[in-house]
Amino acid sequence: MRTIRIHVEQPLAIGCELSLPAQAAEHVARVLRMTAGAPLTVFNGDGHDYDAVILAVGKREISLRVEQGRRIDNESPLRLTLAQGVARGEKMDLIVQKATELGVSRIVPLLTERSEVKLDAARAEKRLTHWRAVAASACEQSGRARLPEITAATPLQAWLDNLRGDEALRLALLPEGTQQARALDFGDAGGLLVVGPEGGLGERDVAALVDAGFAGLRLGPRILRTETAGLAALAALQALHGDI
Repeated sequence: MRTIRIHVEQPLAIGCELSLPAQAAEHVARVLRMTAGAPLTVFNGDGHDYDAVILAVGKREISLRVEQGRRIDNESPLRLTLAQGVARGEKMDLIVQKATELGVSRIVPLLTERSEVKLDAARAEKRLTHWRAVAASACEQSGRARLPEITAATPLQAWLDNLRGDEALRLALLPEGTQQARALDFGDAGGLLVVGPEGGLGERDVAALVDAGFAGLRLGPRILRTETAGLAALAALQALHGDI
């Protein structure tokens, strides 16, 4: 039987009663047609799933009660940060969704030399909210009980300036890279993986990454699109060094 998992942004404890967010409530009531007494699972990113039962179904609200909680231990032992050059429209949504399914710990949207997406403050905040919702939905589907951290879109150099003291292995996907995925040695701090946007990383980007200690990672002889490259690298790294 399919388990219905729904992300909620509030504290959860056994015996507590709560209302589902409006969008989730509409999905449960109108699409899934669930009624009072039906079971479902909620989670808030604290590493637990909470079994709950629906108490009442209204036109715009569904109330439920948490019956029990259990710890979910399915996070990858390999901590990876995907620093992704912001891609256009649905490409970025796809990257966030699939990276979450692949177990990434953090996603950093980067504004780089060749970025085609321009974000003012209001649009950047709107996109961040949207990306976090995409990640939460991917956690619902994939069974993750911890959401990856997603930061606001940041210029590459500003992000690099804030990496001082970070001991994670530093990698950038580059066609001319010499590092092979199977030969990497990750420590407890995990790794940082930089992927360029459409058009790739510019010369200034590459120079800044090299100055910051990033090594070029090469996946193979073919050049991959931005929406393929990071996901292929994450899958390879998880298969070789993680839990896939």
